[in-house]
Amino acid sequence: MSLEEILAQIDREIAQLKQARALLSGERPSVRKSGSTPKTTRKKHRLSPEGRKRIAEAVRRRWAEQRKASGGK
Repeated sequence: MSLEEILAQIDREIAQLKQARALLSGERPSVRKSGSTPKTTRKKHRLSPEGRKRIAEAVRRRWAEQRKASGGK
């Protein structure tokens, strides 16, 4: 290993340790480099009431099939 590779590896380990320390202390880890622009925030995907209803019905059918297969109620 060359000196540059060793130094690069040490720098990566330092960055990982700083992230771990920030997570443990409750701080937000600083990932951005100074001068870089922040990423745009993505919109949250929201379910429509119809979509929620379809999912709920599918889950109920699944539970009913599981009860039927196991000999429940």
